[in-house]
Amino acid sequence: MSVVTLEKCRENIRKQLDNVVDFWLKYSLDRVHGYCLYTGICLYCYIVQILVMSSFAFYFRGFFTCIGKDGKIYDELKYVWLQGRQVWMYCRLYRTMDRFHKPEILEAATVGGAFLRKFARVSSSSGQWKCAFCLTRDGKALKVQRTIFSECFYIMAMDELSRLTGDKDMQLEAEQMMEQLIYWVQVDPSGLGRPQLPGEVPINSLSVPMMLMCLVQQLTEGRGQEVAQKYKELGNWCVEQILQHIQRAGTAILENVSVDGSELPGCQGRLQNPGHALEAGWFLMLYGAQSGDKEIHRTAIRNFVELPYQYGWDKEHGGLFYFLDVDGHCPTQLEWSMKLWWPHCEALIAFLMAYSHTRKPELLEIFSEVYQYTFSHFPDAENGEWFGYLTQEGKVALDFKGGPFKGFFHVPRCLYMCERILDDLLENKD
Repeated sequence: MSVVTLEKCRENIRKQLDNVVDFWLKYSLDRVHGYCLYTGICLYCYIVQILVMSSFAFYFRGFFTCIGKDGKIYDELKYVWLQGRQVWMYCRLYRTMDRFHKPEILEAATVGGAFLRKFARVSSSSGQWKCAFCLTRDGKALKVQRTIFSECFYIMAMDELSRLTGDKDMQLEAEQMMEQLIYWVQVDPSGLGRPQLPGEVPINSLSVPMMLMCLVQQLTEGRGQEVAQKYKELGNWCVEQILQHIQRAGTAILENVSVDGSELPGCQGRLQNPGHALEAGWFLMLYGAQSGDKEIHRTAIRNFVELPYQYGWDKEHGGLFYFLDVDGHCPTQLEWSMKLWWPHCEALIAFLMAYSHTRKPELLEIFSEVYQYTFSHFPDAENGEWFGYLTQEGKVALDFKGGPFKGFFHVPRCLYMCERILDDLLENKD
């Protein structure tokens, strides 16, 4: 790709990011259920005060994420992990990009964070705080999952919002929840509410160490040596756990391995998830760059970026498969052949970051291939935002813009990161 092509690419990414942000600001905020930012009274009572006040502010009760292709809300349930992701994204945009330093984005971030703090945490039978997975529109807990991911994105939201507001209590909440996560993952998982069954074999699932590594990078960013040292051992542990997923003499990344790093039998052990491998790849690249570990950096690119593309790219129709079986059997996930938005987002970040670190032209060529497929298939030019679910042939299978799993995160994070990487590349052309 020439400099001119990269500039056109950056301009398109910039426009896409603006479009996606506008879409979610317009349709996602719950503007009906709310209470006053300053007094805490309900919005309906607060209307009386509007008559005598020149300005007012109220909290939205979180974000809708079940959004149809044209912006219509088709379900009012609120998913905690997506609430956390959305707060984090608004904060990051407001804090680091001048054009998003807008009052409406600050307000969305702040009131979304207030909703999380008020409603997301539920007390477990062990007395530990667990985050709900799903809430009713007015914040009542509806479902709790026996995983760590709602808590992960609660931590991300609170830490990023604390950076924006200067609220030390939020930062403390994030760190306290992080300590609980570490205990659940490394010491005793019973607080997750998952009973130990006689046939269960403990596994190392790639999603857990890669998510904890993401949190380490979040909590330590710009916090100084004391905080960095606090999480150094955990960061190293995450790297070790992630590297265990390099299997079959370096020819495969498997999603699940045993706790001692050996391959598991059956479908679970043969599962490959190219999107997760690529996401872990750019997390590892950041770790390698920050720590100065060149070997980890090379491994990240070779095994977690180039390799998942080699086995995950559909050579007939283009795009990345969702799941694969390393031995060619049909994965248990019957949607395995679909093309989803988020693996392509992770591939764009991973290959552009890899190129920016190495300047190897072959990495930029693959970025270009992924870019062409992604931007010719996922964005909705008519209604805005991106479709999330395509058939293997690349046709839109489901036309909604948000749901229980697709929110304001993977698309804007990808566009945000790619724009910033391209800014740096074009500023330092040599």
